[in-house]
Amino acid sequence: MQFLIVVGFASVGYALYLRYLGIELSTVGLACDAGLQTLICKARSVSTVLFKNSVFGIVALVAATLNLMRPSIVLLTVGIIAAGLGIVLYNVVLSGLAIGLLILGFARPAPATA
Repeated sequence: MQFLIVVGFASVGYALYLRYLGIELSTVGLACDAGLQTLICKARSVSTVLFKNSVFGIVALVAATLNLMRPSIVLLTVGIIAAGLGIVLYNVVLSGLAIGLLILGFARPAPATA
């Protein structure tokens, strides 16, 4: 479970870095729009396309719904990553709903023991 904490903090940390130092920083935006081909410009353009199409929120919602129906550590990890990116990168509504479903996934009875 410590792995999920690290993954969650890493995804939110990268999203904060990308938002405040890649997307909203005007000097980086002007340089990237002028044709600079660096890694931050590529990440900026990819993340812009993804959050304009609500991909982060949709992926988080699908992973959380599947995790609610059939719990899996892989689906939980994907849901946490996508929801963390979506909350910071402007897909708040769908990602917030996905976080609620991820939390609801923990509210199930323990498996019966023999």
